Amino acid sequence: MVASPRPTTILLVRHGVTSTTGKILPGRAPGLHLSDAGVGQAEAVAARIAPLRPRALYASPLERTRETARPIAAAIGKRTVVHRGLVECDFGAWTGKTLTSLSKKPEWRQVQDSPSTFRFPDGESFIEMQQRMWDTLHTLAERHRGGTIVAVSHADPIKAAVAMAQGIPLDLFQRTVISPCSVSAIVLGRGRPMVLCVNSLSQLTELRPS
Repeated sequence: MVASPRPTTILLVRHGVTSTTGKILPGRAPGLHLSDAGVGQAEAVAARIAPLRPRALYASPLERTRETARPIAAAIGKRTVVHRGLVECDFGAWTGKTLTSLSKKPEWRQVQDSPSTFRFPDGESFIEMQQRMWDTLHTLAERHRGGTIVAVSHADPIKAAVAMAQGIPLDLFQRTVISPCSVSAIVLGRGRPMVLCVNSLSQLTELRPS
């Protein structure tokens, strides 16, 4: 009998708040850093994650995710490995626009109600973002079989990954909330994916290895 692969638990962490959170669609534009509140959120989530003893820490290449990863790295004694597959969706021509102005566009309802049909002008489609994120998580899971790892990313890629793990159509992924410095935990590598928690802002003791 062939042994089944050892599963990997992936802790998906959204970055902390910035000065533009909830106001601007920053996308992949460089130069956006955590606010003081965001730094505090990152330190708090690091303390929650540390008891789980993750084997590795990965982060999107953008400043706000690497800054969120910094206290996590210190808390678990691991260096942050930057992985481009965890990066924010490429919002193309919408990058840097205010959410107020974008919400007035006729395409906004398509983004909210049927995102699988939408591609950002000069940017990425939601389907491409989801597949890129999913492929990345499988690659990282294969690299760390039997362990727990942390992946610091962004709201939309995390929502898309959680939807894929749950078997939820992409067109419904906007119904999930991923708050700054929340933790969503999925398990990959043994049969179908499993979702342990979504948007957790409390202690993670239930995920602690026995």
